[in-house]
Amino acid sequence: MEKGIVEVYCGNGKGKTALALGQSLKASIHGKSVIIIQFLKGNERRELDLLEDLGNLDIKIFRFERSVKYYEELSDLEKEEQNVNIRNGINFARKVIATQECDFLVLDEILGLLEYDIVSTEQMIDLLRAKKEGMDIVLTGRCLSEKLRQHVDQVTTLETETPQKERENVPGGGQ
Repeated sequence: MEKGIVEVYCGNGKGKTALALGQSLKASIHGKSVIIIQFLKGNERRELDLLEDLGNLDIKIFRFERSVKYYEELSDLEKEEQNVNIRNGINFARKVIATQECDFLVLDEILGLLEYDIVSTEQMIDLLRAKKEGMDIVLTGRCLSEKLRQHVDQVTTLETETPQKERENVPGGGQ
């Protein structure tokens, strides 16, 4: 049995979710069962439509949020309601890890839960400590704390950069 790793895709660049979904597809093609749990993206599902249409793969997708809006667009009251739903998602992730319900688990935008103080770093570390041999876990989000980094096997950072040519065409951008 393979050891299994905890991998993080983070940074200010675009493509973290797409990278995680591509790895999910790859894992499924290699015969692994995949569960994807998305956080902080509302219940809009455009990025996931393709995977759901590939019905012969063992990929299950879960969202616990009820609003169609992204988390940062919600009012304080709506955020409180969503936090309950998000915590249900965390509890589900904990169950998936404890029961080894899949071989490959993606916790998309889970790092954002730390930024919004919905879960603590200690809760996240406890979640990762429950991982058994053979399971791969992918976490995505913008920021990875040093404390959490110590519990991760591999980090891929995606950065978005404005090319020099574009900066020169922006007033005050070439200075």
